[in-house]
Amino acid sequence: MRTPHRGIAVAVAAAAALFPAAPSALATASTAGPRVSCTATLSAPTREAAFGEAAKATGAPEPLLKAVAYMLSRWDDHRGKPSSDGGYGVFDLGDRAPEAWDGADKGRAAGATSQIAAAAGLTGLTADVLRRDPNANICGGAALLASYHDGGDGLGSWRDAVARFGAKNDFVRQVYQTLRSGQSRVTADGQRVTLAADESVTLPAMRLAADESVTLPAMRLAAGADVDCPAGLDCEPIPAPYAKGSAAEPDNTTDYGNHDLADRTGPGGPTLDYIVIHDTEGYYDPSVRLAQDPTYLAWNYTIRSSDGHIAQHLDAKDVGWHAGNWYVNMHSIGIEHEGFAGTAAWFTESMYQTSATLVKHLAQKYGIPLDRAHVIGHDQVPGTVLGATKSMHWDPGPYWDWDHYFDLLGAPIGGDLKTTADVAPGDVVEVRTGYRDNPQPVTGCAAASPPSPDCVTGAGTNFLPLHQSPSETAPLAADPGWKPGSTAGSTYASDISARVVSGHKLVVAQVQGDWIGVWWAGSLAWLHNPADRPVVVRTQAKTVTVKSATAPAAVYGRAYPEASAYTGTGIPVQALSPLEYKIPAGQTYAVSDDDLVTDYYRATTFDGSAPGDRTDLKGQDRYYQLWYAHRQVFVRTAEVDLHDAQRSPVSSTAPPVISGSAKVGGELTASPGTWSRQVAGFTYQWYVDGAKVPGATEPAYRPGAGDLGKSVLVEVTVDDPYFTATSARSAATGPVAPGMFTSAQPPAVSGTPKIGRTLTASPGAWTPAPEKVAYQWLRDGVPVKGATGRTYHLKGHDRGARIAVRVTVSAKAYAKATATSAATRPVTTR
Repeated sequence: MRTPHRGIAVAVAAAAALFPAAPSALATASTAGPRVSCTATLSAPTREAAFGEAAKATGAPEPLLKAVAYMLSRWDDHRGKPSSDGGYGVFDLGDRAPEAWDGADKGRAAGATSQIAAAAGLTGLTADVLRRDPNANICGGAALLASYHDGGDGLGSWRDAVARFGAKNDFVRQVYQTLRSGQSRVTADGQRVTLAADESVTLPAMRLAADESVTLPAMRLAAGADVDCPAGLDCEPIPAPYAKGSAAEPDNTTDYGNHDLADRTGPGGPTLDYIVIHDTEGYYDPSVRLAQDPTYLAWNYTIRSSDGHIAQHLDAKDVGWHAGNWYVNMHSIGIEHEGFAGTAAWFTESMYQTSATLVKHLAQKYGIPLDRAHVIGHDQVPGTVLGATKSMHWDPGPYWDWDHYFDLLGAPIGGDLKTTADVAPGDVVEVRTGYRDNPQPVTGCAAASPPSPDCVTGAGTNFLPLHQSPSETAPLAADPGWKPGSTAGSTYASDISARVVSGHKLVVAQVQGDWIGVWWAGSLAWLHNPADRPVVVRTQAKTVTVKSATAPAAVYGRAYPEASAYTGTGIPVQALSPLEYKIPAGQTYAVSDDDLVTDYYRATTFDGSAPGDRTDLKGQDRYYQLWYAHRQVFVRTAEVDLHDAQRSPVSSTAPPVISGSAKVGGELTASPGTWSRQVAGFTYQWYVDGAKVPGATEPAYRPGAGDLGKSVLVEVTVDDPYFTATSARSAATGPVAPGMFTSAQPPAVSGTPKIGRTLTASPGAWTPAPEKVAYQWLRDGVPVKGATGRTYHLKGHDRGARIAVRVTVSAKAYAKATATSAATRPVTTR
């Protein structure tokens, strides 16, 4: 039996912990009255303000309220609609009482009730208002969280309360990680909420919840399966059936479902090369039931919105039917995320974090690259044959935050490179759209993805629009496969014709001011790349151009073997059908994988008895995988030339310059000069009289004694993986002059100035330390003949005089320097 998601019993004692004056507040709310006033929260003008008012009303820390709600909903309100577990609103308040603490109807707390009911008792608000009104939901969630608090100061004292609220083994850690990192976003209904980062927050250790350490293994054994998830992640097996259409069918029937058996994690193949990110376009429970329907189709995992809980349906070795493209199915793991492509509301932070943890585990285990060409959206899967592209899917849609997702994967889009407006024809660039600060026009969300709400103006998006000419008013780029017959793309939610999504690589064909002309679906399209907010990073990738000067190269949706590969296998030849696209002469596209497997996995009968069944047939023909329009596609190597990634040329437009004083011990500093392109960094090498100085590779150099009388220059070399390692030299300095001593502390005279006593000189402090020190004693400022030692014995002729010492220091390659001490008081006889 599955462990209940909300193993939370809200009893009278929960309220009593916060409000001891009313131990029966929940049961008698109608007579005893509410214990939290939500008046100020209800009237708060923004969601940001509502969190502040709720914190004041309940005593719960405002940052903690924001972090908990962020993990549950990313601060989105579902417009009164429940999540899969019966939760509502910003705090995903549950609307049903927990079934049992242990999944076997044992240990139920007396008086257990739902979160909605408990929040209603604490606040006096009705359950309906708590479901529908975002501010009311925030107040109710804050009151409920506060009721779980057992006392204590500081955020650390709230961990148990957070654990009870989330009822998920890694929820507490995720909340406190959010407190450390901070978050800010515009919600699906246009509300901006900000949680400032607090690096002083201590993260709790990751551990399994106490009840799960018992229930999960028992559940797995009962199900007869285990889960392929990293340790500590909230996963359960809900296997997809492999069954005949009816029991009466023979074992060799072709009527079966809802996936195929294979050996993808073993030698039989096919290989695992992709992870496909889907959204369910439905709710969690119905989606999971579909995966259990032998007449439907299966994928590998489903992830719940409210808490990131994961259900695994297929072993990685078997082939799911999820991508709409058999070649991609053969080579991919499919992950469905509860939600709808027309809204960001269902893509919670808890979902993002658990999904990323799962994907990182799978990618490492099965050798799948963590990049946007192998961890792909369903919308990036190509059609299979001519005319099929228009029927492909567009999920997870414009509101899936690819930038954030790849940050969580530890593989940030564009790496640590900065976006740049310095691009030139021939450059390969990777698009980094941003999300929160990238609101693009989207229309028709409710119609394209019901029950999504209307599109929200100002909501973050994961794409940038491409235009047919370098102007914001120009028509959007067209996609002849996605929208056949259309001359331009549109802003409609499902129309990906002109959308370049974060992580996509493009080849620059032209540059006009702030606009970059790139090759897109066989035509030139224009991307706005303003200098004050550039959206691309320079990158490197192999590229292809067509071999023929007259005939374009065909584009395919499957890398299937050539016809001759099927000879003698009993497997019918799978026709190679080009898609609606071409690569014309003169156009260049970036390669996303140049080491593809050309194969076809045959699976047509339930028992695998048909000729060639459960065989991965490999061919000799070869393909490259390309970034092409919005999708990943394939092109035959026989039709294109492959060009290795090349560093772009760069030249010095003004030589490096040395500043500072060319003297021993002085500091010389190099500026790199100016260059024809914006360069990420430089290396330095200093030379003295034309000879390289070993180890002198910093931007600054101090000439040593051996450099006296010699000239110095610096060689600056471009240090940027995108550009050739071009060097330029500065002009040489004049001969290095002797160094100069500096006095940090003047000389001093110690001893009693009396006849018969001895005075002692201290040389003071010098930089650098002198090699030699000479002394000259002074009587009333006049040198005393022969008095050149460190000490001076006072005699009768010194009576009444003031005694001082002059110190002279010297060292090789340094000019001599002198300094005089302060004089003593007049010498006396006693």
